[in-house]
Amino acid sequence: MKLETTAIKRILDANLDRAREGLRIIEEWCRFGLDNPDLAQECKEMRHQLASWHSIELKLHRDTAGDIGRDLSHPREEIRETVEGLLQANLARVQEAFRVLEEYGKLYDLELGIACKQLRYRVYQLESKLLISPPLEKLKASPLYLVTSPAENLLEIVELALKGGLKLVQYRHKTAADTIRLEEAAKLCELCHRYDALFIMNDRVDIAKAIHADGVHLGQQDVPISLARQFLGPGAIIGRSTTNPQEMAKAIQEKADYVGVGPVYATPTKAGKTPAGLEYVRYARENCPLPWFAIGGIDSNNIKEVLTAGAQRVAVVRAIMEAQHPDVVTQELLNQLGLAE
Repeated sequence: MKLETTAIKRILDANLDRAREGLRIIEEWCRFGLDNPDLAQECKEMRHQLASWHSIELKLHRDTAGDIGRDLSHPREEIRETVEGLLQANLARVQEAFRVLEEYGKLYDLELGIACKQLRYRVYQLESKLLISPPLEKLKASPLYLVTSPAENLLEIVELALKGGLKLVQYRHKTAADTIRLEEAAKLCELCHRYDALFIMNDRVDIAKAIHADGVHLGQQDVPISLARQFLGPGAIIGRSTTNPQEMAKAIQEKADYVGVGPVYATPTKAGKTPAGLEYVRYARENCPLPWFAIGGIDSNNIKEVLTAGAQRVAVVRAIMEAQHPDVVTQELLNQLGLAE
C-alpha cells in the first residue's frame, strides 16, 4: 500500500509539473506573440490554481534519477516547425496531464480530480481560441460581404444568404432607435455565428461590444481606429470606409484590418456621393496591402468588370437585400467571385 501511495504521488507531481510547464509555454505566446492579455491571464490563472495543489508532500516523492521515462522520447518531440505546431503540442501535453491528474486525483484527493476536470475543459476552450481560424483569417477568406439595409424580413433575408454560402455580414441601420439596433444586431450576430459566419457592426462600437460582434466598420466621421481597438480588444476586426487614396493611406496608417473601396458606382446607400469608379479599384489593386472590398452599386450584372479592374472581394447591399431569392443570388455572386482567384 505504501508503494502504491508513493507511485500515485509521483504521478501527480510529474503531471502537475507537465501541465504547469505547458501552460507557461502557451502563456508566453499569448503575451508576447498575440499581445492578448485575456488569454495570457487565462493561462496564468490555471497555472496558479495548479500551484496551489502542488504541495511539498508531492514534491518530496519526486525521484528524477530513478525515473525510467526520463530518457524516453519520440522524434516528433524534437521538432517544432511552426508556432502553431508548438501550440498544438503543448495544448495536447496539458490536456493529457489534466486527464491523468483527474483520474489519479480521485485516489489522492477527490477535489483535485474535480478541479482538473474543470481545468481540462478550460484548456479545450483555450485551444479553440488559439487554433481555430481567428476572425481576421476568416475575413480574408470571405470574398463576399453583405451590408444589410432596413427590411421587415431582415433575419429571413440574411439567413437565406447564409444558406447560400455567405460568411461575412455587416448590420447597417443609420436611422433606427438604439433599442431596435441593439435588438436586431444581437439577433443577427447569433444567426451569423450559428452558420459560422462573421458579424460586423456598422459604426457603433458600443453595440458591437455589448453583443460580442466580431468587429465594427467605421466611416470617415466615426471614432478613431485606435479607440475602437482599445474598446473592443486586439482580436476584433476593425474596418474603415475609404473613397480616395488619401483616406486609404490614413486607414492603413491607423492599422485598420480591412478597408472598403468605393462607391464604385452610384448607389442610394451613399446618396449624393460621387462614385469613386473603377479607377479607384485599380488603385487599390496596386497600392492596398490590407484586405479590401469594392463596394457601391455592385451586382451580378456589373461584378465582372469590377473583378477585371482588380477586385477579389466585393461588398453588396441591394443585390442580396432586394433579391427575390437571396440564397440563389448569393451562390451566383460567389460563383462569379471564383473568377478572381
